[in-house]
Amino acid sequence: MGGYAVEGRDIMPATTIHFVRHGEVFNPGHVLYERLPGFHLSDRGRRMAEATARYLASNPQTTMASAVYCSPLDRTRETAQAIVEALNEARARRGQEPLEAVSDERIVEAGNEFRGRRIGHGDGALWRPENLRLVRNLWIPSWGESYRHIASRMAAFARETIWRHPDEQVVAVSHESPIWSFRHLLETGRPEHNMLLRHVALASVTSVTFDGDTGRVMSITYADPAADVS
Repeated sequence: MGGYAVEGRDIMPATTIHFVRHGEVFNPGHVLYERLPGFHLSDRGRRMAEATARYLASNPQTTMASAVYCSPLDRTRETAQAIVEALNEARARRGQEPLEAVSDERIVEAGNEFRGRRIGHGDGALWRPENLRLVRNLWIPSWGESYRHIASRMAAFARETIWRHPDEQVVAVSHESPIWSFRHLLETGRPEHNMLLRHVALASVTSVTFDGDTGRVMSITYADPAADVS
């Protein structure tokens, strides 16, 4: 997987982090919400989160998840809550203590100078000339937090997670850009990418298994449990 190693400590054989993207957001105004508060899951988004939660709770590996982390934003916390509830039902049947979602700033949405702008026409629209001046380079990107910085904070989260949860399954609810930037780094050795080619559907699961002795990536898999949710 590109030879990328997560620097770590002497820990147990393997940890898998399941990076889940949040469900669909209620956004009738088509605002680029970035890290703005008050953007919650839509009704469909909640159904998507519940579908992914059922998938995780019924899968032989992920049902054994020992921790759930999430970005501090509304949409990720709500998605994580659905997952926690489903996992806790399975844990209760096994006589285990319930989990609680833990917020972590390192897996938050990318910073973006377009936050609050609208996709479309009118005042504040993204496509107005004063906004398009920021779009100078798709690969950096020129309008916000760099992909390298995003991947770096995701890698820091992964390092600590591997150390805290040796040989365990962990769920981390994040966002499209952080998940793909980190995956691209792991697979190619560089986080820069074309944002139009990301493969991170809403409520999808990108699972990365790390060798605990070396910190190297053993496998990356992808699932889209909410693909058919309407």
